[in-house]
Amino acid sequence: MMVEPWLLDSVAEYNQSSLNNRDGYSAFVLLPIRHLENILKWAFEALPDEILIGFDPEQSKPISQEMNDLLCGSEHQPELFAGQVFLIGEPHLVNRGDSFSVHHVPEEWVDDLFSNDRGSRGARFTHWMHTHPNCVAIPSAADADAAQYTQGVDMILGIEFSPEGPLPWFEDAEGFRRPLKTEIEEKKGWGSWRSRNRKPVLGRAPTGHFIHGLELIAFHRTGVGINVFLVDDDGNPHGLGPDY
Repeated sequence: MMVEPWLLDSVAEYNQSSLNNRDGYSAFVLLPIRHLENILKWAFEALPDEILIGFDPEQSKPISQEMNDLLCGSEHQPELFAGQVFLIGEPHLVNRGDSFSVHHVPEEWVDDLFSNDRGSRGARFTHWMHTHPNCVAIPSAADADAAQYTQGVDMILGIEFSPEGPLPWFEDAEGFRRPLKTEIEEKKGWGSWRSRNRKPVLGRAPTGHFIHGLELIAFHRTGVGINVFLVDDDGNPHGLGPDY
């Protein structure tokens, strides 16, 4: 599967930031880039709703000790969450809805054996991600509550896009933000986008929406941040070079 060049360019900058700041995290996860691209497609198809994605660890793809030594920081905790030693596996679109209902897993995804112990997300997945359409990737109170039952990590994908429809861009929230790309070059022929109130474009969604920004965070149910590296199917972080 070919990943869009604009997304690969953004991923390279994000991974470099993850590497530079690894000492500030207790652990990391490896998320394949093609999963992120699929999730972006699903997110735009579901607008104006948020979507909830479930993942399990890819048991056939353990993270090597060499990779672990390169990517972990000085505060690394080796057994912080379930699935920590494996790549994140295939994404599953579990639900769509508003910021509250999106966390309530439909009956067909619920694992009855454990549902009473897993809160609103009484389901079988280890890791979770949900989207914030035209909103920063900072956990809300509902997000934090839902994460209390997560055995792995929770991730949030914030997407800034236009046309906005009923979802104007919202960033009035406190928290640490992780943009995929911090500076977006103005395309030739645009003139001054600021003078025309026009934002630079990072990429284009299959639905035709213009993507102006992406943010991605991960966190553990205790509230600590988890570092994220976006990787190819073999688990190699894109854009870091051979020796990191």
